[in-house]
Amino acid sequence: MVKYVFVTGGVMSGIGKGITAASIGKLFQFRGYSVDIIKIDPYLNVDPGVLNPVEHGEVFVTEEVWEFTPVPSTVFKISEIDQDFGTYERFLDKNIHPRNNITSGQIFLSVLLRERRGEFLGRTVQIVPHITDEIKKRIRLVAEKSNVDIIIAELGGTIGDIESMPFVEAIRQLCLEEGRKNSAIVHVAYVPFLTKVGQLKTKPVQHSVKTLQSMGLQPDIVVGRADIPLTDDVRAKLAMYCNVPEYAVISSSYIDIVYEMPLNFESQGLGDTLCRILELPIKAPDTIQWETMTQLFKSPKKTVNIAMPGKYCSIIDSYISINEALKHAGAHLGIKVNIKWIDTLQFEQNPQTLNMLKQFDGILLTPGFGFRGVEGMILTAQFAYEEKIPFLGICFGAQLMFIGFCRKALNLPEANSTEVDPDTPAPVVDLLPEQKQLVEKGGTMKLGGHKVFIKKGTRLYEAYKRDMIVERFRHRFHIIKEYAKKAESKGLIISSYDETSSVINSIEVNGENWMVGVQFHPEFKSRPNSPSPLYYEFIKQALKRRTIEPQQISSV
Repeated sequence: MVKYVFVTGGVMSGIGKGITAASIGKLFQFRGYSVDIIKIDPYLNVDPGVLNPVEHGEVFVTEEVWEFTPVPSTVFKISEIDQDFGTYERFLDKNIHPRNNITSGQIFLSVLLRERRGEFLGRTVQIVPHITDEIKKRIRLVAEKSNVDIIIAELGGTIGDIESMPFVEAIRQLCLEEGRKNSAIVHVAYVPFLTKVGQLKTKPVQHSVKTLQSMGLQPDIVVGRADIPLTDDVRAKLAMYCNVPEYAVISSSYIDIVYEMPLNFESQGLGDTLCRILELPIKAPDTIQWETMTQLFKSPKKTVNIAMPGKYCSIIDSYISINEALKHAGAHLGIKVNIKWIDTLQFEQNPQTLNMLKQFDGILLTPGFGFRGVEGMILTAQFAYEEKIPFLGICFGAQLMFIGFCRKALNLPEANSTEVDPDTPAPVVDLLPEQKQLVEKGGTMKLGGHKVFIKKGTRLYEAYKRDMIVERFRHRFHIIKEYAKKAESKGLIISSYDETSSVINSIEVNGENWMVGVQFHPEFKSRPNSPSPLYYEFIKQALKRRTIEPQQISSV
């Protein structure tokens, strides 16, 4: 029978519930158990695809595209899901299905559309039982489809939030229905450290647990998230007032290498404790491969400095998969990668500031949407070309690289994307043909994993060493083949197409400098034990250019 582990959060958001949930999954994998993982997001959006990355963080894209069908004849395509799924995939080394991201929007939509169809005739549709039943149905659907030993479900937000209350009640009911030995509650809460008095304070966690208890859930494990390791007296105090044994209070302090968190939990006995709670056979954990992998991040012999000019630089979670893909590549090359996020608006206001890019060993032009900061991003690509700085453009970044090339090489100063300038006389980037008649924005882009056919003898082929790969896409606009063909005579190389040979998936610039742009997102498939081949090659090229001391650049 499947077992369930529910991970809740207290005191405030952004304290690492996703890393905790993924690390718990890894503890079970160390013991040979199969796991799948769910993220519950209480917002009313059907999926996060149209949310602002500065507000919500990165939108992660899955390999599969799920046809969410709340009622017959109503279908929504979902592949854009919460950024925590990137953490899950990187830790668990498995592709997660988009059905595993459950939102309030999906739940309420399903129930209300069924009500309109007459499925609840004569009954008052209520939060309990109709919404809570739908939540339990979705959780059990994941268990049924994945056929694993353990389901881990992370509840987004903070205990006490109004929007998460139906999910807490559904979890309470599900734990009761499944039986006590088949479920566990892990509560992750922030333990603040007051520098003035030099103490960790437990009161916020105590109140958070009391709120959880008032909703019918008693945590089995309390994970104290703090800036420093929990002291013995703090653990004892949390155990007393949170009504758990002292061994069930786990310290989760800041660590430089996030992939060490499962090993940190293992050293505190969390894996065996969860097995006892769930009445699973205690198995000796095999952590050797994971320990070996984490060592790669600890002993870099060299350093490279990477500039990431873009639009969403106010929070680093906007580009978290790119950040991790760069780190993966660096670790496997014995290189520490320092990343500097740069808002490109300054380049538009004062082009002389582009000279700051000379100090970097590589430039990664980031994905995005809309017109803000675009001219600065185009100037960045042109500067990289002129100064021969290794360059990688991802999705929107690749399109802007092409625009910059067309403006210079094809003498088309007004070249642009119709996304940025609908009236441009030189639309070198335009909507995909299938996008032109669409009105709705949610879930309608080209999404999920698609085949990419690579031309031999190109830099892309040198990176992948294969002529066909599958990478993940998320875009409406694309490089127009007519202009790309004209640009070939000026040194542009079309290095890959889709399976119809009509849509360009990547471009390169011929010459001594390494300059590649891809329409897909290779960062979504990068893992700490298996870095993306393209990011690996990019960091190799950046190492060749290394010219400055690492301390001159702000690091991650």
